[in-house]
Amino acid sequence: MTTTRPTPSSDCLVIIPMYNECENAAAIIDAVMALPHPMNVLVIDDGSPDGTAGIVKGRMQLYPGRVDIIEREGKLGLGTAYIAGFHYALDAGYEYIFEMDADFSHNPNDLMALYKACSEDGADLAIGSRYITGVNVVNWPMGRVLMSYYASKYVRMVTRMKVRDTTAGFVCYRRRVLATIELDKIRFKGYAFQIEMKFTAHKCGFKVVEVPIIFVNRVLGQSKMSSGIFGEAVFGVLKLKMSSWFRKYPKPVE
Repeated sequence: MTTTRPTPSSDCLVIIPMYNECENAAAIIDAVMALPHPMNVLVIDDGSPDGTAGIVKGRMQLYPGRVDIIEREGKLGLGTAYIAGFHYALDAGYEYIFEMDADFSHNPNDLMALYKACSEDGADLAIGSRYITGVNVVNWPMGRVLMSYYASKYVRMVTRMKVRDTTAGFVCYRRRVLATIELDKIRFKGYAFQIEMKFTAHKCGFKVVEVPIIFVNRVLGQSKMSSGIFGEAVFGVLKLKMSSWFRKYPKPVE
């Protein structure tokens, strides 16, 4: 059952999934709290055994009303974490909803550029893009760079989306995008989730733009990426494209 939450103290919510991010949790929240435009943070913690949730709760006390947490039992997948966060954001009344990693691979300062693209420049979905101005990735092994880059090219070819960084996980949605997309019909749980969300927004007719960022590989903690995750992104897109031939996408909610 959906419950109405108090009016949020900001029009922006940054959703940050975490699993074993004790080295980064406090610092990433502090960085978001320091931005010139106030943004609130929602952490989705999938039962981290390293005490991540406790650190987040400490920041909830430090920033009352601006930080919250959803605790889940076990690793349930990136996609389901974001879907839970999206429902939370819609219920609370946020206008701009962001996805961001916990490990500083996404520079928190770049949230402001994504916010501007949606709040001032007319975008419905702003993507922090590693590939819109070349390959802006730091400290990744070359094999991983090539895998990510060519996976995005492949997805672009299959879906016909004019998006260069289709697997990007650093984005800003306007509220109406998430209110229009039938979130419970989103099926992928790994990085193919990112493709499915962008493709669905595209098929619904929303304005999708890319904002150049520099992606920096994590310094602290352990990566959750694997070749299997990229495999889902590459092969799952065929199913996504074929299913779109038989699906009627909803019109944008105003």
